[in-house]
Amino acid sequence: MIGLEQYLIVSAVMFGLGLLGLVIRRNVLVMLMSLELMLNAANLALVSFSRFNGDLDGQVFVFFTITVAAAEVAVGLALVIAFFRKRHSAGVDELKSMRL
Repeated sequence: MIGLEQYLIVSAVMFGLGLLGLVIRRNVLVMLMSLELMLNAANLALVSFSRFNGDLDGQVFVFFTITVAAAEVAVGLALVIAFFRKRHSAGVDELKSMRL
């Protein structure tokens, strides 16, 4: 039987890998994927707490989190594609040169 501790360990490892990818990598697409990995780690923790507590509150919250994350990815990917078409690069260092 898999217990709550194992789910939380997997969630912590996923979150750590996502944080590491977000901090180390300089490519915007990889940073977006790392951010999604961190969100999925939080979702795994919420679902596991919900399952072991016997209520559906965590699972409802995960449903809304996934919806917001999908919208965030769509907008972020559209911005990255528009930036790549203009600058021919997807690096974070290039983003600093843009004006507001």
